[in-house]
Amino acid sequence: MSFAGKYELQYQENFEPFMRALGLPEDQIQKGKDLKSISEIVQDGKKFTVTVTTGSKVVKNQFTIGEESELEMLNGEKVKAVVRMEGNNKLVTEVKGMKSVTELNGDTITYTMTMGDLTLKRVSKRI
Repeated sequence: MSFAGKYELQYQENFEPFMRALGLPEDQIQKGKDLKSISEIVQDGKKFTVTVTTGSKVVKNQFTIGEESELEMLNGEKVKAVVRMEGNNKLVTEVKGMKSVTELNGDTITYTMTMGDLTLKRVSKRI
């Protein structure tokens, strides 16, 4: 299954408490909570480039399934992580006590990030 395409954020749950837990300043959280974000995924076999544009902020991550890569987190911190594929429609990684799952179902991508008992859920549709 190919993840390739452009996706627009439809809705998100627990954005504010999750960003606070990550340590983002309140002004950034308030600015970011209502911005529509566009994710563009380019996939070449096991190589991925994921570009997320939210307002004027652009985060671009490149990784190869099963290999250690440097990824930029939502708070701007760069971390080393290995992205795994589960089945043919899930990308999973664990970083600094957080588990991130990106699941593709048809034209919808659901991005779930869990840290302790807090879960951020973002749902985007292909455009």
